[in-house]
Amino acid sequence: MKLAQRTNGRPPVVQVIRRRVEAGGERVWRFSDCPNLPVAAVAQALSRLAKDGTLQRLSKGVYYRGRATALGPSRPDPVAIRKLAAGRSPMFPAGVAAANLLGFTTQAAGRSEVATTAASLPRKLAGRDTIVHTRRPEAWKRLSDHDAALLDFLRRGGSTSELSEKDTLRRTLRLFKEPGRYERLARVAPSEPPRVRAMLGAIGETIGASSATLRRLRASLNPVSRFDFGVLSGLPSARQWLAKERVRP
Repeated sequence: MKLAQRTNGRPPVVQVIRRRVEAGGERVWRFSDCPNLPVAAVAQALSRLAKDGTLQRLSKGVYYRGRATALGPSRPDPVAIRKLAAGRSPMFPAGVAAANLLGFTTQAAGRSEVATTAASLPRKLAGRDTIVHTRRPEAWKRLSDHDAALLDFLRRGGSTSELSEKDTLRRTLRLFKEPGRYERLARVAPSEPPRVRAMLGAIGETIGASSATLRRLRASLNPVSRFDFGVLSGLPSARQWLAKERVRP
């Protein structure tokens, strides 16, 4: 049945949704916002409202209703849009944002930087200027923002810290000593690059992780490999965990 037709004496779906959209003010709309209506009809109605300018299409199944301002139509709130993107695919802070979350820096990055398990993120959802690191391991889906940020920090060898090397090491170890954190990250270690596994081994040795966990990490590494630990090469057992000698300027 066509959208324009009435059903059982009720207004057509497009009219119902138009009224909801116009009454809802500035916000994001998705198919799930109309659970009492047929999905196919909702999809067609939202698409029609986008074509006539009532809504702005952000990505498949996601639309934005703006408001008039002195400077023209309003733009979607970046924070709300990122939360919406995260609801579709996990999205975690990366780079300087991750370091800031963990207390290694007070800087605010000039451009947002995120990591996701997805192969891609719609640019209108993530933000056109956002740096997106895709295809993080599926195991990251079980992590909190803080745990994922810590793995990102290890992947960068602590290069995003603005603390001294000594204070960076001290804070890294303090973060890993928080109850349950080392065990959680050790469980996802098999999906991390060898360099991160080696760093986790060196950290675990320093904070007294279980010998069974350390044996598993050791067995996952090629004993003839050498890894650049960056700032974290100052870990007490870094050499035993295959860290390269750090060349200082």
